[in-house]
Amino acid sequence: MQKTSVRRLATLAMIPAALVGAVAVGAPAQAAAPSFTTLQTQVVSLSNKARVKAGCKALRVNDKLLWAARGHSKYMAATGTLTHTGSGRSTFITRAKAAGYPVPRSENVAFGYRSAAEVVNGWMKSPGHRRNLLDCGAKTFAVGVVYASDGTPYYTQDFGSR
Repeated sequence: MQKTSVRRLATLAMIPAALVGAVAVGAPAQAAAPSFTTLQTQVVSLSNKARVKAGCKALRVNDKLLWAARGHSKYMAATGTLTHTGSGRSTFITRAKAAGYPVPRSENVAFGYRSAAEVVNGWMKSPGHRRNLLDCGAKTFAVGVVYASDGTPYYTQDFGSR
């Protein structure tokens, strides 16, 4: 159970053992998976609600960060990996700059969560992801969701300073 839970979130900080057990491993069966655009929109909305509740401003979605985030989610879905390192050993910084975004700030990634609420809750339970999501210095962001061939959703949330 812990191994599966740990694979679901990649973090920049260590996940305390107490939280690993608290992360949901599976989701109840659902009739149909939401479209990737629906999930993206819902994650943006829930992320902004969490930011406002914490005293930060809601973020604007940036098309260039969206391009970078979707591209990285596509890479993870195609390779079946959960990583901050992408195609050609790229980082979120190099991916965002390649998409034309000049000041990338941070990145959250996840996979397997069947709803926007589940993935945002997972990120909020992880200290590194929570720090990224509630960083009041961020000005823009985007969420890219891509389904793997087996139906598993892969998520990338990129934040920017401009």
